[in-house]
Amino acid sequence: MFPDPLEHAANAGERMDWLLKFPQLDPDWLLTAKRAIDGSLKALTRSYGQSIEDFFYPLLQVLIFFENVMANAPWPLIVIAAGALAWFASRRWAEVAGVVATLAVIGLLGLWVDSMKTISLVLSATIFSVAIGIPLGIVMNRYRRLGAGMKGALDVMQTMPPFVYLIPVVMLLGIGRVPGFIAVVIYAVPPIIRLTDLGIRLVDKEMLEAADAFGCSPSQKLWKVQMPLAIPTVMAGINQTIMMALGMVVIASMIGVQGLGLNVLQAIANQYFTQGIFNGFAIVGIAIIFDRISQAYGRRLQKHRGASHD
Repeated sequence: MFPDPLEHAANAGERMDWLLKFPQLDPDWLLTAKRAIDGSLKALTRSYGQSIEDFFYPLLQVLIFFENVMANAPWPLIVIAAGALAWFASRRWAEVAGVVATLAVIGLLGLWVDSMKTISLVLSATIFSVAIGIPLGIVMNRYRRLGAGMKGALDVMQTMPPFVYLIPVVMLLGIGRVPGFIAVVIYAVPPIIRLTDLGIRLVDKEMLEAADAFGCSPSQKLWKVQMPLAIPTVMAGINQTIMMALGMVVIASMIGVQGLGLNVLQAIANQYFTQGIFNGFAIVGIAIIFDRISQAYGRRLQKHRGASHD
């Protein structure tokens, strides 16, 4: 008898099925593993939730203090301080005028208080990120094997979708300032770590040889030669950290972080086009202020470094 064509085709399809469907672990085992991990986190929260909140209570107070200072300070004082900072960083009146004009537009749009809340969170997150990132960048440079592992971790941190960072912090801490702040810091800290390591590695070998010739110890060579020469690169890392923190603030509004990000989220939910555009422009204005000041200061340090070499 001739073979049934339909049966033959079905058998061929079964034989080729392994090419079309990627092999995977047992679905029941994966489901059990996922439930075990999620259950462990929930059990940890139920057992130690209050202790975790108590541990982060000082951080909450710091964040509230920063927010109250920025939101309740007289607006002329904020404008003068921002202008003075722009002058210190750039020594150019054009930069000062740009910063003052941007803040004036933000205020005229009725977004002053929300902008100050956003700036307070970005500043506090940047301070914490720098305090964590520079030492980790030094460690990454000093210990090559550990640095290789840190590089892989930083690759994961920088490619992970920002929304994923919200899941574990919400499970452990709920919603509010502290979980939003932690998510912002985790998202913003990789650039300062990477560029601190890069800045140290870019120091001229002649300078290091001269330091060795003068009998500098490793710690003296680090703090008196490498770190001062790496400051322009470190400033670029701080600039990138600020930008990433500002971008994450909008996403962190989903878990209760107040400020411009919350306004944007409300505009999306209610389809308020004008509200979204105004708050978006305010966020862009704040980003431009931070970017101009940090880049201008980095250029000044670069020029100073070149002059000292000459």
